[in-house]
Amino acid sequence: MPESPEVEVLARFVDERTHGRRIRGVELDEFRALKTRARPLSELAGRTIAGVRRYGKHLAVATDGPVLVVSFGRAGWLRHVAPDAAPDSAPETSAAAAPLGALTLDDGEAFVLTDAGSWLSFGLSVVDAAAEVPAVAGLGPDPLDDAFALADLEGVVIGRRKQLKAVLQEQESLAGIGNAYSDEILHVARLAPLLHASALDAGERARLFAAIREVLTGALADRLGLPIDGLKAAKVASMRVHGRTGEPCPVCGGLVADIPGSKGAAQYCPVCQE
Repeated sequence: MPESPEVEVLARFVDERTHGRRIRGVELDEFRALKTRARPLSELAGRTIAGVRRYGKHLAVATDGPVLVVSFGRAGWLRHVAPDAAPDSAPETSAAAAPLGALTLDDGEAFVLTDAGSWLSFGLSVVDAAAEVPAVAGLGPDPLDDAFALADLEGVVIGRRKQLKAVLQEQESLAGIGNAYSDEILHVARLAPLLHASALDAGERARLFAAIREVLTGALADRLGLPIDGLKAAKVASMRVHGRTGEPCPVCGGLVADIPGSKGAAQYCPVCQE
């Protein structure tokens, strides 16, 4: 699933290329992806794009009228098509990515919606403000925001009898962190993923805060300037423990293992994260 560093790079990329541009139209081949049935995508035709920004893992395209909110889900992404390129000639985000629709600008430049999952994970909403989308309205503090502070994290974890990994992935608690980066954060913080958040002492909370900032800001810095079709691959290649079952931990040399109960979807170092 795209997480905040990659979606932030995507938002900046799209904003640079669309700000002040007119939308020719938005097409959608999969009607189930439109979550606001009373607000057709045709409302966006002819509108001028005022800016593109990220909310957690969501992308919001503001115009001089409605706002288009794109929720990527597990396997959704965008593919950029230059004005002089045929849509089928552009590189896919993955070999299995299927086009679901596209936002096309006045000169033919387009951003194609793709989904590489076995089930539909995309969601599009046409609203007057991004906060009208419940998933956006319910977002917690964003760790990539410069204003994010230790007090914000403590407000999320103190007294919470919930496993740390689950708290990190809970969008109502912290916006933008998913399965992969939660594994990486907990590894850097040297904290067990199944430990209850309420069990953390002050030093461990400070360590977790530092790890969140280090991992997410580092990932953002590493991805800036990369082609958007290469962001997912760059994310996978950067992982220290996530997806590395059976490989040596880069810190202690012990073997990376699956988190108990994760069915192989999440990983940690049993030595570093006792």
